[in-house]
Amino acid sequence: METVNIHQAKTNLSKLLSRVELGEEIIISNRGVPIAKLVPFRSSSNRLSSLGQDRGRFVVPDDFNAPLPEEILAAFEGGEE
Repeated sequence: METVNIHQAKTNLSKLLSRVELGEEIIISNRGVPIAKLVPFRSSSNRLSSLGQDRGRFVVPDDFNAPLPEEILAAFEGGEE
């Protein structure tokens, strides 16, 4: 992981972002002290690869979509405490 100072980051921002887009992480420092890290942003298109990861870890009950009992429904609607 490369470290660049603020001046280098401002001067070469588009080049640094191109590298980050390819997966590299870059630290920006101020007087040798790390203050920020440029990392790739995970877009929603990457979300597709994570769908289904929890398959088999839990079971949705058969009555999942059944109407709530009246006393619970009333509590949600503010009628009962």
